[in-house]
Amino acid sequence: MIGDTMLNVGYLLPTRDQSVQGVHEPRALIAQAQRAEELGFDSVWAGDSPVTRPRADPLLLLAGVAQATERVALGTAVLLPALRHPILLAHQLATLDQLSTGRLIVGMGGGFPNPNTRAQFAAIGIGFRSRVSRLEESIAVMRRLWSGEAVSYRGEHFAFQDVGLSPLPSRPGGPPIWLAGSGSAALRRVARLADGWLPYPVTATSYAEDRESIERATTRPVTPALYATLCLDEDPGRAHRRLRASIERYYNAPFEFIASIQALFAGSARDAADWLNGYVTAGARDLVIRLATEDHNTGMEEFVDRVMPLLRKENHQ
Repeated sequence: MIGDTMLNVGYLLPTRDQSVQGVHEPRALIAQAQRAEELGFDSVWAGDSPVTRPRADPLLLLAGVAQATERVALGTAVLLPALRHPILLAHQLATLDQLSTGRLIVGMGGGFPNPNTRAQFAAIGIGFRSRVSRLEESIAVMRRLWSGEAVSYRGEHFAFQDVGLSPLPSRPGGPPIWLAGSGSAALRRVARLADGWLPYPVTATSYAEDRESIERATTRPVTPALYATLCLDEDPGRAHRRLRASIERYYNAPFEFIASIQALFAGSARDAADWLNGYVTAGARDLVIRLATEDHNTGMEEFVDRVMPLLRKENHQ
């Protein structure tokens, strides 16, 4: 069952962009979150990857954002719970949900299977092959801890006795958990465990097919979201060159590989809106936008002035 029909548009804070440029100014990121709220974005997001793609810690950063904003939802896009113990992570997320007065969305993923991600797990001492089972077990543990009851648990990866959590999250049962992923196993996991789905499929057609698979497999409301990277430029050739440079710097991987698995767009504002509206027609209700730009403050304003009205207009007719 697909929930809410209203379209929400979010902005990914450029934590990774700062890091690759050798800039470490978390206060500037908090100021960008404030500006995103002023401009009318519905949410702000922060990515996670302490070793593979280093950046500011998403939970600490979002704690600062929680105090500097009033309205926007705060999300992780996406957090890797397999790198953390679920008791500690449940405690952090509950505190963050309190700080944000219930505005937190916990986007989670298992970690993409490539050599750099494997190296990250190895550096932290976690078996890469166990990442999905640790993800699933962590979700079960955290939701039980967020219930407010003393919890005893014994699973494949974690075991403990009589653990209670304080503070509890702002919302009963804890913040919503959105899962990334595509492919049959990942879609079944979303249908079984998640409150939302945050993928980045290359085409709107594949998005629609996967969303329908989730809908057939569950009777619970699952928020259908989309993570998308945009490079806005009225010159298509320049837009693609800028996008290529941004993607290869961001991911430290060939552009062609990332383009084969991720939703990427380069071109004019009008074409960007048309491209995004294709996903909205396919069922997306929350957009998480990563801007491929050198100047994120100007990029936010350009997106809001030139793309957002076309999204709002065409989805409120």
